[in-house]
Amino acid sequence: MNLKTLETRFVHELGSLYQEEEVKAMFLISIEHYLKLKRTAYVLHKHADIDAKDVVNLEQLLTQLKNGKPIQYILGETSFYGLTFKVNPSVLIPRPETEELVAWVLEKSVHYPPKSLLDIGTGSGCIPISLKKNLLDCEVYAIDISADALKTAKENATLNNVEVDFRRSDILNWENLVIDNRYDIIVSNPPYITENEKLDMHQNVLANEPHLALFVSNENPLSFYEAIANFAVKNLKPGGFLFFEINEYLGKQTVDLLKHKMFKNIELRKDMQGKDRMICCENPD
Repeated sequence: MNLKTLETRFVHELGSLYQEEEVKAMFLISIEHYLKLKRTAYVLHKHADIDAKDVVNLEQLLTQLKNGKPIQYILGETSFYGLTFKVNPSVLIPRPETEELVAWVLEKSVHYPPKSLLDIGTGSGCIPISLKKNLLDCEVYAIDISADALKTAKENATLNNVEVDFRRSDILNWENLVIDNRYDIIVSNPPYITENEKLDMHQNVLANEPHLALFVSNENPLSFYEAIANFAVKNLKPGGFLFFEINEYLGKQTVDLLKHKMFKNIELRKDMQGKDRMICCENPD
C-alpha cells in the first residue's frame, strides 16, 4: 500500500464523521507520528510504499477514528503553541482559540511584565506551561479540581522543562483556598458550554472528553466566571489583569458580570473565526 492509497481510505471511511479537510489533516498528523513524514515530504513521496508494520499501526488508528475516538487521545499527544502536550480522557484537548488567549496574555505582558500568574482550571496545563515557557521570570501557579488532570499537567511541565506550581483546588469554593500571594495575572478557560448546546456538539467530543471540564447548567451558565471574578477581586493585584476564554453566545452577559464587579478597561475580543471568545479586564486600583 502506498501513501496516496491510504489517504484515499481515510477520506472514504471517515467521510460520514468528519469534513474532508479534517480527515486529511488527521491523515497528515498520523503519518507524521508513525512515519516521521512532514506535510512537504508527503507531497513529494505520496506514491511511496509503506512498511507492513506501519500499515498495521495506521489501520488500527483508522479503526479507532471510525469509532469516534479523537486522534489526539489515540496518539496520546497534541501540539499547542509550538509545544508538545500529553493528553488523555482526563483532560480536554487544547484548542486553537486557547492559543489565541495565550498570545493575548503574552501581548499584554510585553508592556506589563508579570511577576506572578495563576491559571484556574488548568486541565492539561497547556496555558500555564506555554506562558511560563515565554515568561521566564514569572512565578506561575495553576489549580484544578481533578487529581488526574493535575497528574497529566505535571507530566507536561516536565516534558516541556518548565516549573509550574500545580495545586488541587475547587474554585467554586474559592473562600477556602490558601493563597501565598496576590497575582499580576489570573487567566482561565473554565467550563462554559450549556446543556442545551450539547445537541450541536460533535459526538466524538461528547463521548470522549471530560464533561466536568466542558459543561455548565442552563440555569447558571456563568457560575465559574462569577466565582473566578469574586476570587480575582480579592487575589488579583491592583491594576492586575484577568483573562477569560468565554462562551461565544454569552459575551455581553460576561462583560456585564465584570462591570458589576467593578473591573475596568473590559475588552471583548473575537477569535480567528469571528466569534466572541476572549475577555481581558483590569482589577481596580
